[in-house]
Amino acid sequence: MQITAAVATAPHSDFTIQRLDLEQPGPHEVLVRIAGVGLCHTDLVFRDQFIPFPLPAVLGHEGAGVVEAVGAHITDLAPGDTVVLGFASCGQCPRCADHLPSYCREFVPRNYAGARPDGTTPLHDGAAPVAGAFFGQSSFASHALADRRNVVKVDAGEDLAILGPLGCGLQTGAGAVLRSMDCRAGSTIAVFGGGPVGLAGVMAAKHRGCSRILLIEPMAARRTLALELGATEVIDPTGIDIAEAIRAILPDGVDAALESSGRVEVVEAALASLSSHGMLGLVGVPPRADSTISVNLAGLITHGHRIIGIVEGDSDLQSFIPELVALYRAGHFPFDRLIRRFPLASINEAVAAQHRGDCVKAVLIP
Repeated sequence: MQITAAVATAPHSDFTIQRLDLEQPGPHEVLVRIAGVGLCHTDLVFRDQFIPFPLPAVLGHEGAGVVEAVGAHITDLAPGDTVVLGFASCGQCPRCADHLPSYCREFVPRNYAGARPDGTTPLHDGAAPVAGAFFGQSSFASHALADRRNVVKVDAGEDLAILGPLGCGLQTGAGAVLRSMDCRAGSTIAVFGGGPVGLAGVMAAKHRGCSRILLIEPMAARRTLALELGATEVIDPTGIDIAEAIRAILPDGVDAALESSGRVEVVEAALASLSSHGMLGLVGVPPRADSTISVNLAGLITHGHRIIGIVEGDSDLQSFIPELVALYRAGHFPFDRLIRRFPLASINEAVAAQHRGDCVKAVLIP
């Protein structure tokens, strides 16, 4: 079938809107008409070749939409079902068996290769192949194919178009707090960065009942929004010692820190803000693949600090995304306040608006 898609053709270049050919679903695949897809920093990381990815390509990995067709081996989904698309996983390795599919042994080839596991791409421009299957979906398009494992059936209601970011950015921030670090009620947390991931962490910390929730963010509008979403204090990091500012509020430091910027100096400040036996969760993409941090080993051992890398908030898609939808419906996870809608054809405008900070989370509507 023919679809409309936003195609990445070169690093640091605008997306182009093109007509492409999309194959019919294979035995274990689902064809989804995309109602909305989130624009994530990770899409730009791959477009710009921070992580090598074949171009031209259709990116997009926060899709939500309506099932239009299913493969021959799928019996638990049907046309008309409303779904959120997440990341791909094998379903057979030890981590998948532990309900931790974001640490699947095949995560990289299934999400970052630009092709299905068998090496084929479902997308073509005439006879020329176009890289697809990005995060098992490539949803910057009117339609996408996804493997059954990364398709989550949801009760969408009228909000279907904005549910896509639950498949990556929002579940990463919320899952970091609720699952990866499993912050306790009454504990303290500092969140570094007020983008979608950080603000999802703020909302999750409020839901969990954390007693003090600090957001460190240079944009004033995002600090104000964080206070409305549950932060108890906010800090402008511009020109100050961040760890010192946090300890001026909480002299013993924080029980947990969620770092979403990926900047080395911020990661080190987050580590310096921890209390004894505190945990630092890292979700931010660093500016360079060889970025390193300086850690005082004696201090790390003496204080029992823990540093963990977090992928997709340790989410098990089939259980955690419906949980987040339920929290949203109950008013405990108001992520809709982060979202601004753009037509898919205006994807380059959305990229610029998100970069300027004019919106927290852009959602593209085909």
